[in-house]
Amino acid sequence: MCLFLCSDACFLTLDPNTANTKLRLSEENRTVTRVGKKQSYPDHPDRFDDVYQVLCRESVCGRCYWEIDWSGREVCISVSYESISRKGDGDQCWFGCNDQSWSLYCTPYKYLFKHNNIVTDLPVKPIIRRIGVYDDDDDDDDDDDDDDDISRIGVYDDDDDVDDDDVDDDDDYIYRIGVYVDVSAGTLSFYS
Repeated sequence: MCLFLCSDACFLTLDPNTANTKLRLSEENRTVTRVGKKQSYPDHPDRFDDVYQVLCRESVCGRCYWEIDWSGREVCISVSYESISRKGDGDQCWFGCNDQSWSLYCTPYKYLFKHNNIVTDLPVKPIIRRIGVYDDDDDDDDDDDDDDDISRIGVYDDDDDVDDDDVDDDDDYIYRIGVYVDVSAGTLSFYS
């Protein structure tokens, strides 16, 4: 059992100035979806131009805990230094492929941890938070900024079901991951 103080809870928002143009932000910049249609974000020097990634606006300092709900084939949850490269598609840009970032790759079947291009297979299975139910009847009776700190959090969506029509994926399963960072102790933990 792991307990967190309420003061450790972080509420994070995605930064549209860093979002790759094939990522759509919604729900007040708290949700990201990979789409086929290029989004009309203005040019910005902080934008990831070739990799489907986005950073959060908030920096992490001290201790911070947050939870992420995800669905689809794969998602990558990352913690990164703000100085991570955003131009091109080399290892210097990809979360988990350099010494600037740490990533948890999640699929419905397994988790992988990646830092500096070293991959560790984690012997845990994702926990389903809820299952969507399709009801086709109409009776409506359903009851049921300092570069020395780890400073940015990012999400990378590599769902191969690209949303070409800008319609939400029809994924039934929603998974939840908890992330805990203690900058002063130099620890990063993921909880399922």
